[in-house]
Amino acid sequence: MASLKEVRNRIVSVQSTQQITKAMKMVAAAKLRRAQDNILRMRPYAQRLNSILSNLTAQVGEEVASPYTVQREVRRVLIIAITSDRGLAGAFNSNIFKGVNALIASRYAAQAAAGQVTVMAIGKRAHEYFSKRGPIIGNYTHVFGQLSFDTVREAAEQAMAGFSMGQFDEVTMVYNEFKNVATQVVRAEQLLPLVPAEAPATPAAATSNVDYLFEPSKEEIVQTLIPQSLKVQLYKAVLESNASEHGARMTAMDKATENAGELLKSLKLTYNRTRQAAITTEILEIVGGAEALAASQ
Repeated sequence: MASLKEVRNRIVSVQSTQQITKAMKMVAAAKLRRAQDNILRMRPYAQRLNSILSNLTAQVGEEVASPYTVQREVRRVLIIAITSDRGLAGAFNSNIFKGVNALIASRYAAQAAAGQVTVMAIGKRAHEYFSKRGPIIGNYTHVFGQLSFDTVREAAEQAMAGFSMGQFDEVTMVYNEFKNVATQVVRAEQLLPLVPAEAPATPAAATSNVDYLFEPSKEEIVQTLIPQSLKVQLYKAVLESNASEHGARMTAMDKATENAGELLKSLKLTYNRTRQAAITTEILEIVGGAEALAASQ
């Protein structure tokens, strides 16, 4: 049985850990509110922009050529893996690692066998993990320090340049989509090539399509809108991951605080039992010594 001092030291240690996890939970909750507001504002804009772009691409067809809509045989693949910079967020980062590995196994097994799967890691955890396992491009471990559209644009431009120059035939993002504080869903979403909207299946659906008027020209609008939309889509994925990270960390720290409380109860019970046993032992020793002294007189 552990001594009273050992149990007391462990109680102090667990109490300190509980204070830290409580503080981290409060910090994560404050950051989550801001991150949640950001992604809720971004979603409608990104979805509408993507819808407009898909419809435009379908309407102009081959009239306006864009390097981002070219369909090629998929030989070289770029996977953009988005994680956090820090841990202590439960399975948040490991789920991305599993998601990327599952995507490669199910969709890009032939490319992986040929060594043609490259990873762009956004977040320190992704960079540390994938840099030891295969080819990696870019160093975007600074993105979440000052998260903004400008900090994400550099990564989007590198992926777009690689695709347009033929270095990659397909670009896919893997990230955690924010549902609520306790739920994050791993998503694998194709970024490039841009897929036009499917043709309507019925005449009724066709009449609901928007007839766009182009000013100044189709070429200029599409050439400007497509790169902007791709950057927005990656920025949205990063915002989703950022909100998911804070939600996962808040949940993990809340659970850690509860576990520390349960452990404290157990340790205090052990401490009281150990103290009572020590007191009982001391009383027996005193009584025994008194009886021995009385018998010797």
